[in-house]
Amino acid sequence: MWADFCRLTLIKNKPNPIKSVLKMFMTRFVFFSFLILPCCLLSQQQDSIDFVEPLLYKFETDSIPNSGIRLDEVVLFQPLSFKSMNELRDYVILRNRTLRVYSYAKLAADRLDTLTSRLEVIEKKRQKKIYLKRIEKFIYDEFEEELKKLSRSQGRILIKLVHRQTGATTHELIKKLRNGWKAMIYQTTASFFKLSLKDTYDPETIYEDFLIEDILQRAYGDGIIELDPTALSYDLDSLYTLWKEVKTPL
Repeated sequence: MWADFCRLTLIKNKPNPIKSVLKMFMTRFVFFSFLILPCCLLSQQQDSIDFVEPLLYKFETDSIPNSGIRLDEVVLFQPLSFKSMNELRDYVILRNRTLRVYSYAKLAADRLDTLTSRLEVIEKKRQKKIYLKRIEKFIYDEFEEELKKLSRSQGRILIKLVHRQTGATTHELIKKLRNGWKAMIYQTTASFFKLSLKDTYDPETIYEDFLIEDILQRAYGDGIIELDPTALSYDLDSLYTLWKEVKTPL
């Protein structure tokens, strides 16, 4: 009897090999969980950071996606100040006249460039005269009616803008392309209308010319005109500083 009891006690207290293996497995699992798992998570996080692609944007006019969004260019101008409503009214009138004739001045500069390049190819003086007469007739036939509609004030601004675009006065251009006699005749005719083909464009010393330049720059910024760079030398920013205090009325 006693022998049977002892045998049962030994069997009960005998370690279970399955439980021992399971306990050892759980212990190592917990150890690896606390030690290895954070490293794995850190590695996954680092991999996710390394492989994050930048956002790309593609618009209707783009053929290749871009990493940024293009913004339209914005040109900021210094504000103009007017002492009275009459000065503001004069500025608006000047703006309308300037925008009315600028296209002709731009066209004159473009035609002059083409004309000069072609004259350089023509060697004989007589052929040059024939070519100039043909060009003159073509311009008269194309623009005579429109130019006749210009007022005297618009014509005066046009003469100034031709100088701005070409770097030469209208009188100088006529004298160079035709002859001095023609230039004198045109100058005399213009004087009957109180105009001068020798007028220059000088926004640094003439306040009205500064306002004309301001009008052109603002119209270009608003997309109203296609503005060509001037053939003259002056800095727009310095003009605003120079004319911050108006020296000469319109």
